[in-house]
Formats: sequence, structure tokens, C-alpha cells
Amino acid sequence: QVQLVESGGGWVQAGGSLRLSCAASVNIFSSNNMGWYRQAPGKQRELVARITNTGITYYASSVKGRFTISRDNAKNTVYLQMNSLKPEDTAVYSCAAGWILGTDSSRVQYWGQGTQVTVSS
Repeated sequence: QVQLVESGGGWVQAGGSLRLSCAASVNIFSSNNMGWYRQAPGKQRELVARITNTGITYYASSVKGRFTISRDNAKNTVYLQMNSLKPEDTAVYSCAAGWILGTDSSRVQYWGQGTQVTVSS
């Protein structure tokens, strides 16, 4: 049973924008914090952004000011708006849900399938 469905990845030139979406089943969305992680080849997975079910946000320093996470409670969907993209943002981005979404991803309870974001210079 697929519970987190992502969309919106792709290829973009540096300086461009992409928006990722993650549709969750209602039982997961309503009771969990939601977030996005990314993993580039040869690098560890990192927390990009998270949003609590009350709307409090956190961003990694590398994306602060460029990325915006939001959630639409009516659609059970979380978004990641990515602006001013850089080649170093290239990675597989994965939607995550759980009570604890920290820099250590071991406590993530639910994962999306991942979507590739490629930023060319």
C-alpha cells in the first residue's frame, strides 16, 4: 500500500525552479510531521526541510532562503518549492513522514519512492 506519492522532479538549469509534491494518505498526513530529504551520489542523506502539523518549519542552512516547504491540509499534500537551484542541489529527493524528522533519518516512519532532481550548470 503506497502511502506517500511524490511528483514534480526533473531537470532544470541553474537558477531555475521546481516544485515537488507529496500526496499522503489522510491518516499519515494528519498526525505526522512532514519533510523532504535528499541524497546525492556518494553522499549521506540529508534533511532538506520539514514542517510540523501546526506549520512550524525548519530548513537546512544550504537551502534556507531558496526553498519553501508548505502543506495543504485539505489535499493531504506537502510541497517543496525550490528556487534559485544550484548544481549542488542535484539529488534524489524523498518525502518523509513521522514524529521525528531529524538530521538523522533513522526515525522516519514513512518514505516516498523518491524523485530525481537534476540541476545543470
